[in-house]
Amino acid sequence: MLTSLYVRHFAVVEAAEIVFGPGLTVVSGETGAGKSLLVDALMLLAGARADSGMVRAGSDRAELAAEFDLAELPAARHWLQREELDDDGGCQLRRVIRAEGSSKAWINGRPANTRQLGELASLLVEIHGQHEHQALLSRTHQLALLDACAGHDALLVRVRDSALQWRELGQRISKLSGGTDRDGRLDLLRHELAELEKWVLPADQLAELEASHKRLANAGRLAEGSAGVVELLDGDSEFALRRALGRAQAELGKLAGLDTRLAPALELLDSAMIALGEAADSLGRYAQDVDLDPERYSAVDRHLAHLHELSRRHRLPLAELHDKLSALRDELAELEGAGEALEKLAGQRERLQQDYADAAAQLSESRAVAAVRLGAEASALMAELGMAGGVLRIELEPLTGNEPDPQGQERCELLVSANPGQPPRPLRKVASGGELARISLAIEVATLGKDTVGSMIFDEVDSGIGGAVAEVVGQKLRALGQQRQVLCVTHLPQVAAQGHAHLLVSKHSDNGSTHTRIASLDAAGRRDELARMLGGVEITRETRAHAKQMLDRAQTA
Repeated sequence: MLTSLYVRHFAVVEAAEIVFGPGLTVVSGETGAGKSLLVDALMLLAGARADSGMVRAGSDRAELAAEFDLAELPAARHWLQREELDDDGGCQLRRVIRAEGSSKAWINGRPANTRQLGELASLLVEIHGQHEHQALLSRTHQLALLDACAGHDALLVRVRDSALQWRELGQRISKLSGGTDRDGRLDLLRHELAELEKWVLPADQLAELEASHKRLANAGRLAEGSAGVVELLDGDSEFALRRALGRAQAELGKLAGLDTRLAPALELLDSAMIALGEAADSLGRYAQDVDLDPERYSAVDRHLAHLHELSRRHRLPLAELHDKLSALRDELAELEGAGEALEKLAGQRERLQQDYADAAAQLSESRAVAAVRLGAEASALMAELGMAGGVLRIELEPLTGNEPDPQGQERCELLVSANPGQPPRPLRKVASGGELARISLAIEVATLGKDTVGSMIFDEVDSGIGGAVAEVVGQKLRALGQQRQVLCVTHLPQVAAQGHAHLLVSKHSDNGSTHTRIASLDAAGRRDELARMLGGVEITRETRAHAKQMLDRAQTA
């Protein structure tokens, strides 16, 4: 669960650190105080897009950090281990947003990207925003809700994998059979292989060919140049190095006879004379042996020209042509032996289609059971939420065609009747904004607890309701808080009274600057805040008494 949240220089919050416990924590405050900033901070830590407008005016950056206890979240622990971001069972998400718009993120102190933040956060928190009920109009979202309610994740994976593998085998069969022109492909392969096998060389032989070409192309210069160097080293000129070195050797020999300390230098000159002679001899032999064969050069040049042409035609570097040769050999062998391979692949595809049919049939049956259950539970909750007589029905529509679909053999449509006696019609066509919010809340409550996340965040999902309905919503959220951690931003005292803990967000101005503060309320503070929510600006003894009654009733329920 979420254990703490730290924000600094974020929007109108200068600095705040909030400690969270289990159960339902409610967040309230006057309109415009910044109640939703906590949710915004968590969404940014979950990888949401950041912009410079989130940095407090006058600050160079905003800092956000959240810590989670993973004791009951094995999926999150496994994810951290897989990504090599684990840290002795703890989990800290941190993000810094700079005033120029850039941002950086860390997981357990190690750099992370927004994809990683999003993947990990999806295993930690589930955030329900103010306008999330609009997503309920999407049929894709409706099917996802039904599957979440059914809890048949293993079946979904089996259906999806079977369908994707079936498609992949179809592509392999099409490629192996050569598509519409197998004979033409075989002819092309044989022609290309004949050319490649004639000219293409392994890497070591290609390197030797290029070196030979360079040597043969410069043979005259190499012979002339090496002979010239021999003349400089050991020629007839009095300035040749061997003659000069000989004179120096003779002179130093005389001096060494006068002082033995010159003997080491004389030995070095002796060694130099030997090395110079060996170099001159080696260069002389090289100059005589340089290959000046024009025919050999022509053959090597022609070979390289063919290789460059093949490189251009296949759009590959010279060094990769040998790999291309191997790949074409494999493809030709596969096509030439395609009969047996195609028969084998066809058998595999037939078995996969049967596996898909079995899994999809089980998935359809599970969805049908879940559709009845979810419809009944949501209909009952709609009545509790002030829509007496309202009915929600989930209709499953079979797909046409025989090709396996990764999502299964049906799609679903939510049908609703908001009033008694009216036939159910598609939700996207009949629900008003207020009705849609309550229907969405009913479905959310009916499907909550079906996943494994430890924390659920609600940002004013109770908008548009009040009175007894609001109290029911609060009771449902409190009951959910008995199973997992719940954070709810609310403006309704009936919901706020149901919290196990209460945070107050308030705005203050001084010296022309605005600050938002977040405080945890004690019993007296909760009573006064509920009284404000009930009575507005002027709090009377009666509103305080009413607030106390609401709190007492919630705590003893």
